[in-house]
Amino acid sequence: MQKCLVTGGAGFIGSNLVERLMGDGVQVRVLDNLTTGVLDNIEPFLEDIDFKQGDVRDLDALQEVMAGVEVVFHQAAVVSVPKSVEDPIEAAMVNDLGTLYVLEAARRASVRRVVFASSCAVYGDLPQLPKRENMETRPLSPYAASKLHGETYALLYRDLYGLETVCLRYFNVYGPKQDPTSPYSGVISIFMDRAVRGELPTIFGDGEQFRDFVYVADVVQANLLAANRDNIAGAVINLGTGSSVTVNSLWANISQFAGVGGEPERVEERPGDIRESVADISRARELLAYEPLYSFEEGLKLTWEWYSSRSTRH
Repeated sequence: MQKCLVTGGAGFIGSNLVERLMGDGVQVRVLDNLTTGVLDNIEPFLEDIDFKQGDVRDLDALQEVMAGVEVVFHQAAVVSVPKSVEDPIEAAMVNDLGTLYVLEAARRASVRRVVFASSCAVYGDLPQLPKRENMETRPLSPYAASKLHGETYALLYRDLYGLETVCLRYFNVYGPKQDPTSPYSGVISIFMDRAVRGELPTIFGDGEQFRDFVYVADVVQANLLAANRDNIAGAVINLGTGSSVTVNSLWANISQFAGVGGEPERVEERPGDIRESVADISRARELLAYEPLYSFEEGLKLTWEWYSSRSTRH
């Protein structure tokens, strides 16, 4: 891979991907409208990447940045479940239509492969665990529905036009550069932010809901494997660790790092939230030779170090 495009490259996962790609000597273009992404995330690389502020709903902008690109990592999205519930039309415009535009621009530019960031949210709250890619899907939110639609479009573009696509169903990604300031952020970034301030978090429901938390460097590694492995076009692949942690246990770990005592505030569950989620990663191991390199404890420690150092700087 010589040249690639990262949509949403100033966001949490996108900027970690950009950093790794730069370290590997790949020419990187970034398209981001900076709605949730921030230039600070890619500031160390701005002089060396080709950055364009633009929207995935702008087909002309997409065609411009895709010229000569071999691989597209499509990370740009409205990523918040609650926000998609509040404004389903905007979520669909960005996630459904935006993904269609990305695929169409890639087809016109003769891009070799598009790696699409999908989500475990497509499984909904079906009781079967762990989640396997051949299971029924039952989205509980507009966000989840839009990710499933994106997968459908990706497979169509593979079948109709020969565009290689790989869909990665991310489970709960966490790590450095995840924005804690939004109420729509991931639970780990919000808990880290509270802990750094010496404050207690709010826990929705009883806290016994569990998630498969996967460290962002493992997600980046899987994206690179998905871009370069042969004979995987059209694949839909879970991306997690295969193990789970409850929200209560998560806070217990973080509060121990931070030395924060006390009982979190507990409120009602949020609509669209999924109670139990853990990935079967057999397909990722088979098709990508993927193996998570960071244990939950290791990833959490690295994340805590980043948040606490950031707090010291500010």
